[in-house]
Amino acid sequence: MTTVTISTKYQVVIPKEIRDKIQITPGQKFQMIQIDNRIELIPIKDIKKSRGFLKGMDTNIKREADRL
Repeated sequence: MTTVTISTKYQVVIPKEIRDKIQITPGQKFQMIQIDNRIELIPIKDIKKSRGFLKGMDTNIKREADRL
């Protein structure tokens, strides 16, 4: 686990090992969510780059008779 420090301007530096692992780029936007006493940062990705990420997903699902 990596520890970071909040600056006097309330800024946080994301450690290089984490930036590299999830491929964060300068200027990238994040959604910030507070859950109880925890903060989560979710990268906002370009929808065009998401194309094909569900490839191979099984789309055969059992449907109710009135939903056919």
